[in-house]
Amino acid sequence: MCPCFQALFLAWLDGEWRTECDSAEEPASYTKVSCLRMTLFDGIYPFYPQPRKPFVFDVDTILVIIVFLVIAFSFLLILPGIRGRARLYWLFRVIASLYIGGVIVAVHFTSDWERAQGTAITTYKSFSPAKVHAEIGLHVGLAGLNVTLVGSPVEQLNETINYNEHFSWWFGANYDNDFDEGLEHGLPSPILYVAEKFTGDSPCGLHHLYRMAGHYASATLWVAFCAWLVSNMLFSMPVPVYGGYMTLVTGSFLIFALLSFSTGRSASCVIQFGPTSLQLAYGASFWLTLATGLLCFLIGAVVITLHYTCPDLLKAFFDLCEDEEEEEGMLGEVYINPHYARTKAAPSPANLRLTIMDS
Repeated sequence: MCPCFQALFLAWLDGEWRTECDSAEEPASYTKVSCLRMTLFDGIYPFYPQPRKPFVFDVDTILVIIVFLVIAFSFLLILPGIRGRARLYWLFRVIASLYIGGVIVAVHFTSDWERAQGTAITTYKSFSPAKVHAEIGLHVGLAGLNVTLVGSPVEQLNETINYNEHFSWWFGANYDNDFDEGLEHGLPSPILYVAEKFTGDSPCGLHHLYRMAGHYASATLWVAFCAWLVSNMLFSMPVPVYGGYMTLVTGSFLIFALLSFSTGRSASCVIQFGPTSLQLAYGASFWLTLATGLLCFLIGAVVITLHYTCPDLLKAFFDLCEDEEEEEGMLGEVYINPHYARTKAAPSPANLRLTIMDS
């Protein structure tokens, strides 16, 4: 059947079922809600907008984690082929390196560099006196912010109160346009109230500060990612000390990213819901980046210290001893031609002198 006729048939069938439900005499145990659900596809109308689905996780962050886990698994596949203590050294190097790289990339897409959360009884919609008991959350990231509203309980006023709205100030995005669209769609009042504090026209002045802080922090993190790549290349060469230096550079740029983001806290704005106030505090991504930067400093300092105090231990950790022994062994092997040796050992013939006599 042609898709167009099939769609028309399904729409007609859906309308017929609903018409029969409306015209039927309802018994005592029969409700109009169950009658309206007597449609195809288990109550889901295929030609009408689907109901909202709550936010579960950030797809970009999950993709980054999956990519780095696949890379780690591919590197760990060769562990059985490494003998002795070098297997543990290889495992530590791979896990530590991929952890640092994964954190640098993943924190770009997270929304918990700063967060605030509180429970309040507040109005739900504009021009309505109805109030709900809900938990309000504010999550600030490098690319924008997320405002969450979760009812307690979730089902209130015959609605499912479970919102997670994202407002972006990233390159190519317009925060004010996102806010205007939220107004047009009729988002709940608490979400619009919090989002309005970060608009460009707000007297709080948070939009410009957080937007520039996020841009500079992101740029600094990408520089740290490039330094991490260079350090990995240097660690794979017989110059591990320079890899240690580049690891220190990686940690330094991670700290610079934290300092850049912290400039957004120079302005303060009160977000009040009755007696409840939302106070922004550093979130998991901020502390994870700080811990990764300190780990880079620790790794770099240990590598440089071992280079000057215990170079043999450092070479053993990076599997450089066996390579040097093989090179020395190859240089120590000399091939001697036995025929050439016998010829050289034979006595040289006596010198013959030619004398020409005049007659």
